[in-house]
Amino acid sequence: MTLPRSTYIDAAGFEMHVTEWGDRANPVLVMWHGLARTGRDFDEAARALSADFFVLCPDTLGRGLSAWARRGAADYTFATYGAMTSAMLKHYDVGQFGWVGTSMGGLLGITLAAGPLSDRITHLVINDVGPDIPYDSARRIAEYVGNPPVFDTIADYEFWLRRTYAPFGENSESFWRRMVDTSMRRTDKGQVTVHYDPAIVSTMVENKADLDVWNAYDAVTAHTLLIRGAQSDVLPPTVASAMRMRGPCPELVTIPDCGHAPTFSDEKQIDLLRSFLRE
Repeated sequence: MTLPRSTYIDAAGFEMHVTEWGDRANPVLVMWHGLARTGRDFDEAARALSADFFVLCPDTLGRGLSAWARRGAADYTFATYGAMTSAMLKHYDVGQFGWVGTSMGGLLGITLAAGPLSDRITHLVINDVGPDIPYDSARRIAEYVGNPPVFDTIADYEFWLRRTYAPFGENSESFWRRMVDTSMRRTDKGQVTVHYDPAIVSTMVENKADLDVWNAYDAVTAHTLLIRGAQSDVLPPTVASAMRMRGPCPELVTIPDCGHAPTFSDEKQIDLLRSFLRE
């Protein structure tokens, strides 16, 4: 069984944590997580795909084991994340590669595939996000991300995690237990909280321009797959339909019994990724 490896690199002046999977001689696949998540969200998919790819799952600035911003909202921008991505690719000497991005990771993938990495991203998977996010959905996300809870026990934290991320759909017990372990940290008082800097919410509040990327989307030429959770409020059917007709005109696959966002933790979803990335 392939085991993950943790690497810490200097990325645009910040320490970035990257979880590596597989043989460095294989084609490279970058998997980028959502707003308040970490690269470990992709453990199940990365482990399976590492048979064919060298998989890189970074923690975005302010999340997981990566450094936190020094200037708050001024650093929590797609410009910073893009610079860190370029530094990561240089560190690993990556040429062309595939990109799987969930939510924020999908938006970042769009901006990079349309701009500085347009000749290097060969395959782009956009997971449950569109070039603009409905106001009510953005407000809902901002409210829970900007007000992280604190708990006295891991059991209390796990209850909150499962309830908050119920839209992920049906997942195994091992998935949820792993999510608990990779999504929390201790506070300086020994309590339990989420594994991110609360200031990352600035992306939803102060840096809203990062969330409106229609112009970038229309410029994407990479082979693209769009995935939507059937009950998602972040990627409405109307936006998904518009995306099919614009830009890279991707195939749209809807995942049943799931909201925001599909987790790529079961074999069917992993096979979907594998088949697309081999095209």
